Amino acid sequence: MVSTEPTTHDAIVVGAGFAGLYAVHVLRDRRHMQVIGFDAAGDVGGTWYWNRYPGARVDIESVHYSYSFDDELQQEWHWTERFPAQAEILSYLEHVADRYDLRRSFRFNTRVVSLTWDDTDAMWTATTSAGTTHRARFVISGAGTLSVPKEPEFPGVEDFAGEVLMTGNWPHHEVSFEGKRVGIIGVGSSGIQAISEIAKTAGHLTVLQRTPNYATPIGNYPTRPDEEAAEKADYRAIRDASRNHFLGVPYSEVQPSALAVSPEERRRVFDDRWNRGGFRLFIDSFGDILFDKAANDTVASYIRERIRERVHDPAKAELLAPEGYPYGTKRPPLETDYYEAYNRPNVDLVDVKGNPIAAVTPTGVRLADGTEHDFDMLILATGFDACTGPLLAMNITGRGGLRLADHWADGPQTYLGLMAAGFPNLFMITGPQSPSVLYNMPLAIEDHVDFTVAALDHLRERGLDVIEPEPSAEAAWVAHTNELAEATLLPDSPTSWYMGNNIPGKPRRVLVYLGGAPAYRAKCDEVVAAGYEGFTLSSASRVFA
Repeated sequence: MVSTEPTTHDAIVVGAGFAGLYAVHVLRDRRHMQVIGFDAAGDVGGTWYWNRYPGARVDIESVHYSYSFDDELQQEWHWTERFPAQAEILSYLEHVADRYDLRRSFRFNTRVVSLTWDDTDAMWTATTSAGTTHRARFVISGAGTLSVPKEPEFPGVEDFAGEVLMTGNWPHHEVSFEGKRVGIIGVGSSGIQAISEIAKTAGHLTVLQRTPNYATPIGNYPTRPDEEAAEKADYRAIRDASRNHFLGVPYSEVQPSALAVSPEERRRVFDDRWNRGGFRLFIDSFGDILFDKAANDTVASYIRERIRERVHDPAKAELLAPEGYPYGTKRPPLETDYYEAYNRPNVDLVDVKGNPIAAVTPTGVRLADGTEHDFDMLILATGFDACTGPLLAMNITGRGGLRLADHWADGPQTYLGLMAAGFPNLFMITGPQSPSVLYNMPLAIEDHVDFTVAALDHLRERGLDVIEPEPSAEAAWVAHTNELAEATLLPDSPTSWYMGNNIPGKPRRVLVYLGGAPAYRAKCDEVVAAGYEGFTLSSASRVFA
């Protein structure tokens, strides 16, 4: 029998990825709080525990995609690649868990199925999939931004007689594609990475593509000893530069406008950033690419030209060349030999925009015109219910019985992308309307956890219990994030998860803060300096202005 008597803690942490591990470390080891963490996975790792598909790799350089809070950790860890693959990132997080003895504070294979606020006691109660209940004054959600895979929208998936795999929840055993007819749906970042690898061994691979993507080279290479030594010697300056950059990586060669230079200079810059890889083409070429349609057209045209150079079959090349939406309004995928995969004789490309998928059948996929494609294996690389999905999955109920799902019925409403009015003491690390996915995630996570811990310190020093955003501050923040988005080309994309419109029925609202990490951190600093302006601080019985 599972005991229904709740256990009480100072704080509950959800998730054992980058955010949850750091939150437990700071709260437990630095603030000596009683902390319990939960994760549905069998061990630490967060998104890197689940996303084990072939080719899974981070799109931020390893020197930046790592914790900065402990210089000894920075110095001792060795990355083998410039852009590490899933297995190495998972090993890093396992090392962090071992180094700080973090696993003992987590309950794995345990999902938080509800969170309910008690107005009288000013406490949260978490109910878990294991049937246990836990109470705490504070909840820190490190549930992630890309941790809830999008539900398949094609009828008949459950009837497919072969194996169905999801990139966002890949099996832990080795999957063989040898001699198999493999179909893959989706050409976002996950699909692009998977296609590049699966094409090498599959008997036959059919890519079912609805909207082609502006994929550009990642530029990965094995770690160079001299480069690593120089970076470790200058790590503090690298981190400072990263935190003062829009994207959280210290690129510093961006020019003001693609339209203010000659065509020859523009081409030189594009070629240079393309060849050096990473997000340089997107964020370190010209500053008006995301804001001016004419400037964006220059880089979009350039990428289409480079795609046509790499794909031998002109018909395939045209299908792979994106049209109809601006570059950068979806997260730009980075690739290695992706376009070359389509030159292989065992790889076909099927356009399912003009001829949509009607149903998944026991033997494969049927298109609207009746065409059948038979597969032994079907892979769904159809993306995530980003930013809001992981929070809504916890069935959160705040003050007066207010459900978060109802509060966000028309789209997320937050203050600083960190808290929501009516949901006291609930901190959403890299939540919706924060820089999150448009910032280097480990640094964004550290910023948010540090803000959270400082707020708890502020409460404790004043003998208070509760911090909660004021509705007016929340409304102003939502208006501000919407205004920033409208100044960009982001709303011009019809199916970007940045806007939430990749999920049928999901409210269309910008999910990310587009002012850049330095402006965001400056705003947070202003809020703190003004005595947590925009928040109501209270005890269980009194409210202070």
